[in-house]
Amino acid sequence: MTKVAVACAFCALGVALAAGVASAAAKKTNEFTTKAQSGILMDSGADLVLYEKDADKQIPPASMSKLMTLAVVFRELKSGRITLDDTFTVSEHAWRTGGAPSGTAAMFAPLGSPITVSDLIQGVTVQSANDGALILAEGIGGTEGGFVKMMNDYAKQIGLTGSNFANPTGLPAEGHLMTARDLALLSKHIIETFPEYYHYFAQKEFRYRDKFTFRNRNPLVWADIGVDGLKTGYTQEAGYGLVSSAKRGDQRLVLVLTGLENKGDREKESRRVLEWGFKSFRPFRLFEDGQQVSDALVWGGEKHYVPLVGDGAIDLLLPASATGAVSGEIIYEGPIKAPIKKGDQIATLKVKSADLAAINEIPLYAGEDINSSGFAMRGIDSLLVLAFGWLL
Repeated sequence: MTKVAVACAFCALGVALAAGVASAAAKKTNEFTTKAQSGILMDSGADLVLYEKDADKQIPPASMSKLMTLAVVFRELKSGRITLDDTFTVSEHAWRTGGAPSGTAAMFAPLGSPITVSDLIQGVTVQSANDGALILAEGIGGTEGGFVKMMNDYAKQIGLTGSNFANPTGLPAEGHLMTARDLALLSKHIIETFPEYYHYFAQKEFRYRDKFTFRNRNPLVWADIGVDGLKTGYTQEAGYGLVSSAKRGDQRLVLVLTGLENKGDREKESRRVLEWGFKSFRPFRLFEDGQQVSDALVWGGEKHYVPLVGDGAIDLLLPASATGAVSGEIIYEGPIKAPIKKGDQIATLKVKSADLAAINEIPLYAGEDINSSGFAMRGIDSLLVLAFGWLL
């Protein structure tokens, strides 16, 4: 197999991304900064990082790591292994470690009582309940340790390379670490993979046992700025952090800020960075849905070329004042052997812009089926490769 690079140029402003993350900020973002110790701002639909600061530095995530707990819970719900109406019993460990005796954020679940999965999820998303997280963990994983293994396995599966979990709560523990980038990627995964459960993060209040009314701890959920999630976090070591997501029109941003000094800074800085993101960038259309980007060479097929398309329209997110043209190249491992099925990912479009320091990487897919050819045609293809290289 040989890596094939095909140069291509685009006359108009374009954009990137149907899937796959380009992680670099626009040149003009060099002037922008935040008082957070680490952070990242990502356009979720474009998979484009608009700003980052020490985004790969491992930090104690505090309760923001409950997003991983909830991702496992949502996966189990979606698979049908549990239901929202299932009940789990409050163990002494969950009660003492995360409940009323712990002095930490709790939903005050009574020892030995049964609680529905639905109530436990709301306890975690609205109140950041440590007892709720532990009850879910024990109910799904059998033990806290068993569930933590599920968390770490799932994190690896979805590509969180800078995360390690020691508990489902985010309470201080040796080795319990995440990065701002992983928190953003995890949030994006939850939003896109579990849309049927994402509404829990926007819920403003949770009434429990007709005794407690918990108010969502995410201050931006209460503001009219498009924020509909996700999770706050605080410990003395970690400082104040917030993972938030906001949608305006068709654009969704995911923001992670960590290590802020107080609640006020957490709210003001998150709001400021989100506003900057929405105002400073806009999408430019590069290719319409179904429009052929280019083609790739095929070996052993009924046709010598397969058309390449994006997964829907391909847009590039650029600074709002962008004026430069974009250019790019298509990379794939060739020769691509038939048969090829429509929708197979077979190439990557790398797009460069004069207005971006980023190189956007956009997956490209086969636009049609290519069936295998007969023995004679494969022989001709082989001779062409030997005689001319793969430059048909």
